[in-house]
This record gives sequence, structure tokens and C-alpha cells, in this order.
Amino acid sequence: MNKIWLSSPHMSGHEQKYVQEAFETNWVAPLGPNVDGFEQDLSRYVGVGHAAALSSGTAALHLALVMLGVGQGDVVICQSFTFAASANPIVYQGATPVFVDSEWETWNICPEALEEAIKGERAKGKNVKAVIVVHLYGMPAKIDEIIDVCAHYEVPLIEDAAEGLGASWQGRKLGSFGKLNILSFNGNKIITTSGGGALLSDDEKLIQQSRFLATQARDNAPHYQHSQIGYNYRMSNICAGIGRGQMQVIDERVSQRRANFAWYQQAFEGDDRIAFQPEREGSYANRWLSCIRVDVTKTSGVTREVLRMALAAESIEARPLWKPMHLQPVFEDTPYYGGQIAQTLFDDGLCLPSGSNLTEEDLQRVVEAMKRTLG
Repeated sequence: MNKIWLSSPHMSGHEQKYVQEAFETNWVAPLGPNVDGFEQDLSRYVGVGHAAALSSGTAALHLALVMLGVGQGDVVICQSFTFAASANPIVYQGATPVFVDSEWETWNICPEALEEAIKGERAKGKNVKAVIVVHLYGMPAKIDEIIDVCAHYEVPLIEDAAEGLGASWQGRKLGSFGKLNILSFNGNKIITTSGGGALLSDDEKLIQQSRFLATQARDNAPHYQHSQIGYNYRMSNICAGIGRGQMQVIDERVSQRRANFAWYQQAFEGDDRIAFQPEREGSYANRWLSCIRVDVTKTSGVTREVLRMALAAESIEARPLWKPMHLQPVFEDTPYYGGQIAQTLFDDGLCLPSGSNLTEEDLQRVVEAMKRTLG
């Protein structure tokens, strides 16, 4: 049987034009017209003043922390239920990550637990330097409440929209709510540049400085002179060309992924053994991945893992939801605020094949395999 992937790249055909232009002009080195154009495309689409195209979403988050002056001994609060790339850059800066539980309505960071974390860390005498909110699987977090908490305690917000491009809250695109915002164009994302990311902000000076640091912080001199530590984080002109072609179909890709989710939801309508990631009124999720929870008390012992392995046996890729950061061996000694929601989501949750290039036959094959396993 042909392999059904979780979320494979989906080229539009427009990419070749921009990549070919790069080859024809010999502009294959980092930076160039495609980089400039891609940054403008992103700014316009998300509705943010400025963007820096970078080598990865992780690089974007790292630079965001650098821009906010995060350093040794500082605390950065991050939701626990996320991918490790949301937390690792905190450690790059010598700061301490503090993890916060999720809430059931969006599966993202809980505003109440966030406030508890800020108060708790300050009571210990810690300097809470930033908060990182993640829109998991393209589902908008409770962003208004989170912004209110951050504003009340005067802590800058970094919006990790690596999985959220094309999604919106109350008509406003994700990636536009934080002081600094990040996107990812990894190979499995809604759109891809094969690898890449972006840092966005309405603060032009922050983006200009991030571009400077991302190109090894080379001073304006005829020789190589450096007054600051820099990074090799800029996106190449060829990768940016792929991104320009992908941006032409971003809304189509979101619609296709939402259609996948609707297919699954309809297939299991009325089946209380399966619960889907909820979408609040006012949210427009991009449904980067279609995610479910398996109620083992109603499945006669069929767990999330039993279901995943049954799909794998039929050449269908599915993955557990993210393992929370506070349960990861590398972060076992870090502070955590909240209850058991993140852990429960990991224990019960599964990501189903969600690529925008899936066919109806693919989706039907996934559903039939799931129903055979569930009985």
C-alpha cells in the first residue's frame, strides 16, 4: 500500500518561477530579491509591519529572546504542551524555562495558570522576562486573556505561531498579537520553504536588529569587524523563492486542511469514543493537524497507542500529541504550574494524517482502518 503521511510537503507549481529566477541571475547566495519579496508577502498576509526571513522557527524564537534581553538567571514562561523548539532557545540564553499547563477549550496555555506562574516566580525573586504562547496545531489560544495577563504584569509576549499561519482570532491573523511573533516553514507545515522560519513585529527597530544579528552581526566596515555576537540565521534566496510560490496558495492550503478535519469529524459523528480538538466561537483554526482524543473507558481497551500502531500496520502515519515539556527528561527539574490537562492530552491524544495533498481515498482509508480497530 502507498504510505499515507502525517503532513507531507505540497508544492503548488508557482515555486519554480522564483527559484528559476534565482538560478538565472546567479542569486543563490543568502539574501536577495526573493528574501525581500517573501518578507513583504508575510508582512502583508499576517498584518504585521515587518518580517525577517530566517533559517528556522527555532532561530526566530531565539532571536526574539535575544531582542528582549533574556539572559542568565532570567525566567521565561512557556506552555508545557508544545514541541521542544518552543522551549530550547530559553536555555540557549542561559535562562530558566517555567512551564504552564493547558486548558480544555483550546488545548493551549491556561491564562489562570499563567498568572499563577508569574506571581509564583516573582514571589521567589525571579525576573520574569517574557511569556511564550503557542497556537498548537493551528488552534488560536485564549489570546485576549493572555495579553491581559501579560499587560497587567508588564511582561512582553512572544507569539509562537509556528503551527498557526493562516489561522485567526476574531478575524485577526495569528502571528500579529505579540511584541515579537514567530513562524515556521518546516517541511511538514502548512507551507514550506524546505526549512525556514520568520520573525515578525510592528517594531521596525527590533526586526532591523534581528536581521543584523542573523547575518553574524557584521559591523558597517570594509573589513570584517564584529562588536556583538551574531548568528548564521538568515534564509537563502532560493528557499525564499519556494516560500513566495507557497504564499500564493496559503488560503487554499488552509481550506484543504480544514476540509480534512471536517471529513474526520463527520465520519465519527455521534461516536463518543473519539473527541476532536475544539474550536471556540471567534476562532478560525488552520487545522494544520487534525487531532483527536481516544476515550479508553469506552473503547474496550483500545488506547491511543493501540490505534496508532494499527494505523502504522496499514502504512498510515499518525503521531501522539506532544509530550509536555515538564515531563521531558531534559526539563525534569524545571518549575511547573497547573494540573494534569497537558499530561492527559498526551496520554489520550493522536494526530491523524492531515496533509493538504490527501485524497478522498486516503481519508477513507484512514477512517476505515480506525473503525476496524475501534470495533
